[in-house]
Formats: sequence, structure tokens, C-alpha cells
Amino acid sequence: MIHYPFGIQIDKTKKEETNKNSFKNRGLSLESLLNEANSYYVNSNKALIYKKPTPIQVVRINKENIITEAYFKSPSTTDYNGIYKGKYIDYEAKETKSKTSFSLNNIKNHQINHLFNVTKHGGISFIIVYFTSLDEIYIYPSSSLTKIIEANKKSISIDEFKANGYKVELTLTPKLDYLKIIDQIYF
Repeated sequence: MIHYPFGIQIDKTKKEETNKNSFKNRGLSLESLLNEANSYYVNSNKALIYKKPTPIQVVRINKENIITEAYFKSPSTTDYNGIYKGKYIDYEAKETKSKTSFSLNNIKNHQINHLFNVTKHGGISFIIVYFTSLDEIYIYPSSSLTKIIEANKKSISIDEFKANGYKVELTLTPKLDYLKIIDQIYF
């Protein structure tokens, strides 16, 4: 217990416990954690994984070369792709505020089909979901996602993530070393 002036007391052990493995307390979104991890993987020559840009069609540009009108050319497939240990890797990243489930309405049908096709052709595909209210991140392989879709479920419960998904814990470098989990699943 630390005693500060004016009667303020802070229990240092409790503070460290709550901040130890917290994504929220560091102000990080899933996308920023993934981008940082992917940058680390590229720089350390571990993998080549990048965020895919959404294709747009530019319609108008003003005199200052600023885009003033554009539209999406075609629906994008998934958020990230690349190569890891000689295998193609492709995944969709999502966040949810729900404490109980992840709604499949958050993933478009063409994205689900794309993930299934990647797996069918020997690649690695999955969704990675950050439950912001629980401060937990899970990798959910496409093979497990297939079973949910075939059962006509509209969402994946947190219990299902815990049973058939893989929780990703914070590490030092990178903060979200998700390839450690990919090694457990696929290699």
C-alpha cells in the first residue's frame, strides 16, 4: 500500500494486476495491435503479412490534388493477408462490445466464402475477434467457423470461442504475438 499526501492511498498490487494484461488500459485497438505485430514480423523476417487496402475508384480530384469524390470499386475480401512459413495466411479482424457472443452479421458472406476457399486450397485462414468489454482476443479458425455456419447459427458465443478458439495474450514484443497461436494450430 502506498500512502500519498492528503490521505490518498493506492494499493500498488491491485493496480499492477488490473493493468498487467489489459488491452483497454493501453488505448489500443485490435487493428493497431495487428499492424504493430505485422510490422514486427516483417522487420524481424518472420512473416510477410499486410493490411489489404480497400479498392476505390476516384471520380474527382480538386486543384490541390485532394480526392473530393470516390466510391468503393468492389467489396474487399478480408483485412489481412500474406505468407508465413511458406503458407498463405488470410484473416478478418473484428471488435465487439458484447460480453456474450460475436454476431456473424459482422462478417459479410463473401468474406466467409473467401476464408473457406483459402482453407480449401491449403492456406491458413481465421477470424480474430476482440471482445472489448471482456478485454479478450480470440483466434477462431475457419474450420471451426465452418461448423457454426453449417449449424445455421447467427452468432458465436463466448463459450464457443473459449472451447474451439484460442485466446491471445499480450506479450512484450510484439504486444499481440498472434503467430505464436498460429504455430499451435497449424504447425
